Amino acid sequence: MNDIDHRVLANKLDLFHQQEEGAGMVFWHPRGWTLYRVLEDYVRARMRRAGFREIRTPQLLARSLWEKSSHWEKFGSAMYSLADAEDERVLCLKPMSCPCHVQVFNQRVRSYRELPVRYSEFGACHRDEPSGSLEGLKRTRAFVQDDAHVFCAAAHIEAEVGRFCALLRDMYADLGFPAFKVALATRPASRAGSDQTWDRAEEALANAARAAGLTFDVLAGEGAFYGPKLEFHLTDSRARSWQCGTIQLDFVLPERLDAEFVNARNERERPVMIHHAVLGSMERFIAMLLEHHEGWLPVWLAPEQVVVASISDASVGYAEEVLRALDDAGVRAVLDGRPERLEKKIVDAREMRVPVLVVVGARDERDRTISVRWRDGERSVVGVGEGIEALKKLALSPIS
Repeated sequence: MNDIDHRVLANKLDLFHQQEEGAGMVFWHPRGWTLYRVLEDYVRARMRRAGFREIRTPQLLARSLWEKSSHWEKFGSAMYSLADAEDERVLCLKPMSCPCHVQVFNQRVRSYRELPVRYSEFGACHRDEPSGSLEGLKRTRAFVQDDAHVFCAAAHIEAEVGRFCALLRDMYADLGFPAFKVALATRPASRAGSDQTWDRAEEALANAARAAGLTFDVLAGEGAFYGPKLEFHLTDSRARSWQCGTIQLDFVLPERLDAEFVNARNERERPVMIHHAVLGSMERFIAMLLEHHEGWLPVWLAPEQVVVASISDASVGYAEEVLRALDDAGVRAVLDGRPERLEKKIVDAREMRVPVLVVVGARDERDRTISVRWRDGERSVVGVGEGIEALKKLALSPIS
């Protein structure tokens, strides 16, 4: 493994670890979990502004639901199952959240006036991946997807795809990926639904993609088993391509799971279901971020944004005061008050990829200043209030 492999970076930066007793699972350490939660909160805020309402659905569901949705037929060999001793049913850990979102939609009669209905969820999923395919965060057995589903009428498809493409562009740019490539994946050999249904779905998704200003290649036979999809491919700093976001158009699952709404003619009608994900797997996307940025995450994403370092033991009290002020301002800061030389503290902060170092000494305490050192070596001495306000703005999420 090279120095920018996310597993090497995770060890060096104390982010997470994996071990044999939980093969394919992740033990998040405090710094790694901070990164995870910052990214999750960012996605949550973006989805809320885009009109999605967050839900939470069960981890364990009867196999009968997965059989009805056809997921058991397609993914059964990769699903974790266990017997319910009380009623002799077979239960499964969910490999994805799509059927669960249909259950929420189906809980009452829906009117066409309510559509589109948009749900989002950080869906915790489990899949029994072969041991030889596991690769750090890139391929795991337990992962979380930034799932989103829209239930709408056919007339809404173009606008909903356009809405999501705009959201996706903004999010990728914020995360350091201003450009991406798009592919339209069409019907696979093993699929649900008639050819007529697939003709309709592929045409509708292609037209919506063009209306959203996308140009795309066609990946014949690479669609989901229930519908065609747009795949969004990002290129990282090492020119590697990562397939991340997807938009999938589905006329099949609403039929299988009996989803419907009452249309303007007072008739029952099946909604169209649009499956969305911007990041895909949260774990995999974090691996990509770490490798793309070589551990030097944007300030707003960094687990620790500022290290406050004291020049001497006599300055620790003032360093603690500055730390509290940064914390009150919402900046993720830590104190380095060790009895070490300043040069050692500077090296250690860089080793941990902390983007900003604030140094304080006796003169700073006397003058109520702080010395700010940036990753690129630039330095400035500013009043403590002014400096904290500047760091607060720098540390904010792009959605703030």
